[in-house]
Amino acid sequence: MMIKKIISAYFILNFSFFISLKADEGMWLPLLLKQLNESDMKKNGLKLSAEDIYSINKTCLKDAIVQFNGGCTAEVISDKGLILTNHHCGYSQIQAHSSVENDLLTNGFWAMNQKEELSNEGVTAMFIIRMEDVTLKILTGVSDTMSDVNRDKKINENITVLQKEAVVGTHYGAFIRPFFYGNEYYMFITETFKDVRLVGAPPSSIGKFGSDTDNWMWPQHKGDFSLFRIYADKNNEPANYSPDNVPYKPKYHLTVNMKGVKKDDFTMVYGFPGRTSEYLTSYAVDMIMNESDPAKVKIRDARLAIMDADMKSSDLVRIQYSAKYASLANYYKKWQGEINGLKKLKAIDKKRLFEQDFISKAKSDTLANAQYGKLFNEFEKKYKQYSVLNKQRDYFMESILGIEAVGYAFSFTDVIDALTNGKKQEDIQKDIDKLKVAAKVFFKNYNVSTDQKECATLLKIYSTDIVKSMQASVFIDIEKVFKNDFKKYADSVYSKSIFVSENRIIESLDNIGENYLKIKNDPIFQLMQSCYSKFAKDVRPQYNALDDEIARLNRIYMKGMRELITTKKYYPDANSTLRLTYGKVNGYHPRDGVFYDYYTTLDGLMEKENPLSDEFIVSPKLKELYLKKDYGPYADKNGELRIAFCASNHTTGGNSGSPVLNAKGELIGTNFDRDWEGTMSDIMYDPNQVRNIVLDVRYTLFVIDKYAGAGYLLNEMTLVK
Repeated sequence: MMIKKIISAYFILNFSFFISLKADEGMWLPLLLKQLNESDMKKNGLKLSAEDIYSINKTCLKDAIVQFNGGCTAEVISDKGLILTNHHCGYSQIQAHSSVENDLLTNGFWAMNQKEELSNEGVTAMFIIRMEDVTLKILTGVSDTMSDVNRDKKINENITVLQKEAVVGTHYGAFIRPFFYGNEYYMFITETFKDVRLVGAPPSSIGKFGSDTDNWMWPQHKGDFSLFRIYADKNNEPANYSPDNVPYKPKYHLTVNMKGVKKDDFTMVYGFPGRTSEYLTSYAVDMIMNESDPAKVKIRDARLAIMDADMKSSDLVRIQYSAKYASLANYYKKWQGEINGLKKLKAIDKKRLFEQDFISKAKSDTLANAQYGKLFNEFEKKYKQYSVLNKQRDYFMESILGIEAVGYAFSFTDVIDALTNGKKQEDIQKDIDKLKVAAKVFFKNYNVSTDQKECATLLKIYSTDIVKSMQASVFIDIEKVFKNDFKKYADSVYSKSIFVSENRIIESLDNIGENYLKIKNDPIFQLMQSCYSKFAKDVRPQYNALDDEIARLNRIYMKGMRELITTKKYYPDANSTLRLTYGKVNGYHPRDGVFYDYYTTLDGLMEKENPLSDEFIVSPKLKELYLKKDYGPYADKNGELRIAFCASNHTTGGNSGSPVLNAKGELIGTNFDRDWEGTMSDIMYDPNQVRNIVLDVRYTLFVIDKYAGAGYLLNEMTLVK
């Protein structure tokens, strides 16, 4: 009877698991759309061919997709290199151009001609020229009898050779990434532009409307977009910034559709999703859900509270810390949603049942049993050790390195070590000069009072939550001298250290050959050294060794899944490479008795207005346009001005700024978020809860034209009315 109950429970849970793997799940390689997805996409409404989406023989949608500054996605929307991405993707650049006197974050920015566009040092725009399956070439000379060290060494050698050969004599770049935990390898040939200029950004009251309260939530009313332009040399090739550069002439730019969307419309998201882990074991999910995510949420909650209070008390601190705060808050809230979503899905139970099915299938075949029969015994053993070290690592990264001055002091390590070992100042002057340049960048956005408060709070959390045997020696000193009063300790350290003052740092660097012992004995440098030495000796080597062992087990498990569980099509986890996902416009039921419709309007934004909250201020100009219903051609058929919509596309970080396309490949919106209830989709997808959140392109055009008066930009675009 018990066996029957187990089997029954398995089919109830696992049936829903496989259903969830169906529907709109998947981040698909454009190269493989023809063989894996084209038929299904056409059944769901696609009007294009796979080659219209990805081709190396003709221009296609791929040629309009940009990886923006290494972390977001953007899309080319004009024949003059104009690109569209999210406001939060361009936030650091907007912040860098801001000051108390010229606050672009608050007021927005609009270049009214190309001469007014602002350059951004270090910002890149990368296109994919082509991709290629190079698995056989990369695994040449690799055998199952090799040690992991020798296997990795051979693979890295093959990667280095192939990447170099692929682009020799060209201005292109190349990178190769592992897929399916190293069971496959793909090469990407790239073209990277280095002159990317800010064209336009709405004020924060539009671009960040709802800010942290609405982040990861639906419904949303953010106008989350910014505009940049790619510049090239006279040959239309990448070049460093120069006033002689000209707007890039793209191979392809997206057509903008102004018709809008309706329920069940087919949609695609084309972009560079960052990182997912869909094929983790139950042991990994347990560690993430019950240990790692809660710890990181706790630490960031404390940091954010300090930042928030200081930002509200000073405009200077607000500008200095706006990008830092947004970055910290983003995953702080995401992890909370991930925990809740995984619990609601009973993710660990579903993973365990799937694993039982895997083991059952393996044991039914002699060869498979030899390969996979003891796999989960090994996983269980490794994760018992790994979870302990993972906690140490989380607390070191989030607490110790969360102290800005400590992280900054770490950047001096190589120079101090070189001088300690007898090198002369003139021999390492280039490294010293780099530290001088870095000092100006660091202190531009640094407030010593804020960091000092964070230091006291974060060290106390670390001391409380990490067992004493794993704490650095500095904590013994804090207990003896300061009686574990971390505020007194921080007050003492920050009053004496050079790492909290740009002037002190520059003075020390000017004569570092004589002063290096003073820097080495600096209290913040000593705090950093003590904590880092403990981590480097007692955590990192063991953590990395176990991480490698688990990676090997994951590679074997992934291979076994594809061999034994053949009821589904497998897509590789996201790894910041070009992917396409598809789904349909739809609302959802977040909880019992509640239904969210699939779109929001300017009426809803006005309902949220709260002049007492920085997050929900409505600018007078936007309010005036609303009261006059002066929406131009951007309103819906019923006269409403839509702001955002949601759909069931499978997205993650890195998809921010991705174009959302209709069945004809026309731009209908810009992806900017996910719903909070669906943030667990990085680990387990649920078609009933997962929704990507999209800025309706008509609201973008409305803000550019009617609000900002920069309608000349629309003349560059190809608009379909």
